[in-house]
Amino acid sequence: MTRFDQLKTTFWDGGPGEPLDARTFAHAGRELGVRLPLELGELLGVRNGGTVAAHCDAFPTSEPTSYSATHVPFDHLLGIGGRLSILDSPYLSAEWGLPKRVVVLSGDGHTWTALDYRRSAVPSVTWFDVELESELALAPTFRTFLEGLVPSGSFPEE
Repeated sequence: MTRFDQLKTTFWDGGPGEPLDARTFAHAGRELGVRLPLELGELLGVRNGGTVAAHCDAFPTSEPTSYSATHVPFDHLLGIGGRLSILDSPYLSAEWGLPKRVVVLSGDGHTWTALDYRRSAVPSVTWFDVELESELALAPTFRTFLEGLVPSGSFPEE
């Protein structure tokens, strides 16, 4: 069993919820004009967005960010549809000055974690800080990103 296989069963805070069906997931990719990672579909097939479990709510960084010297948060994952979803990525990109070829996964308006399609049809994962106009590559693929998630509590308080 891979790290991702273990993670997907415990990824969501509070366990499974309303799942997303494969047809809606495929339609979302077509609407956004990208091929969404299969791992994203698997996670959203368990629960269509929400709060991430505490054991995987942060990603360690190779350099400091405005959030922390050691990591960035990943405490929620947007679903598809509803009030705020990955389908809102074109609007969010325009509103917050993000690059056009990104699909937002998580964020608060000032900082975002997104699938980055600017260099390849297989997206990397990038952290964007809108106020500082900076970005930091986090992982070469979404799966690598997921497998690198750790508890935010494992970092010293700043």
